[in-house]
Amino acid sequence: MIRALALCLALAPALASPLHAQSVRLADVVEGEFRPGWQTAAGTHMAALHLRLAPNWKTYWRAPGDAGIPPHFNWAGSENVGSVRFHWPSPEVFHTNGLKTVGYHDELVLPIEITPKDPRKPVRLRASVDLGVCKDICIPATLMLGTALAAPGQADTAIHAALRARPATGAEAGLTRITCTVEPIRDGLRITARMDLPSQGRDEVVVFESGLPEIWVSESQVRRDGRSLTAMAEMVPPSGGPFSLNRSAVVVTVIGGDGRAVEIRGCPAP
Repeated sequence: MIRALALCLALAPALASPLHAQSVRLADVVEGEFRPGWQTAAGTHMAALHLRLAPNWKTYWRAPGDAGIPPHFNWAGSENVGSVRFHWPSPEVFHTNGLKTVGYHDELVLPIEITPKDPRKPVRLRASVDLGVCKDICIPATLMLGTALAAPGQADTAIHAALRARPATGAEAGLTRITCTVEPIRDGLRITARMDLPSQGRDEVVVFESGLPEIWVSESQVRRDGRSLTAMAEMVPPSGGPFSLNRSAVVVTVIGGDGRAVEIRGCPAP
C-alpha cells in the first residue's frame, strides 16, 4: 500500500494530464539497442544495452526507489545464453514531488556480460526490455531488441567508459568497517547499517537491497558524523511479517551528490 501511494504521488502530473500523456510518442522519448561488444579473456562476452533518451528524460536503476520502475529483461528467444550479469554504472538521485528516485538521465550504457551455454557456438541476444521513462510525465516502455555476438568482436569505447563508471568497492572508497543491526518490526524488519567510510560528497543517499526481489525496502534515514555514516531502513515482505534475512546477500550502496558511489556487498552483525 505504501509503495502504491508513493507511486501515485510521484506520477500525479501524468495522471492529471491524460491528454498530455497520450500525445507523447515512445519513439520521441527513448531509443534502444544492444551494443555487441567483445569476447573477454575469460570466455564471456561483454555487450551492453544502450538507451538514448530525449533531453531531460530519465530512466531507472535496479533499485529505483518508491516511485521508480526498475528495468526488466525477458531473454526468451536468445540463443546459447547460459547466464547474464549486469555491470551497473553509478546512478544519480532525482527528487520528484518530495520522493527520491535513482537512475540515469539522457543516456544509459549498461554493460551486460554473457556467459554462453556452449563456448564453441555463436551467441544471439533477443530480449524484451520493460522500463519506465519520466520527465514531467512517466510512461512505460517496452523495447524489442536483438543482436548477434560475434567472436572475438571488438573493443567499444562506450562500454569501456560505462565499466569505468561503476561504483567503487568498499575497499577502494576507504571503508574500514560496516555492521548491520537487524530487528523485527510488526510487518517486517528494520536494518541499521553503521559504516566507517569517508564522505562520498554532499547529500549522501544510502540504498539497501535485500537480495530478494519481492521485498519492499523503504527510503533510508541517513546521518553522518565525521567518518561515521549511519543508515536505517525498513524491509517488508508480501506476507507483512518478520522474515529470515541473508546478511551476505544484502547490498548497501552509498550515492553522493557529485557522481560518486560505493557498493558494499554483505552486512555482518556487530
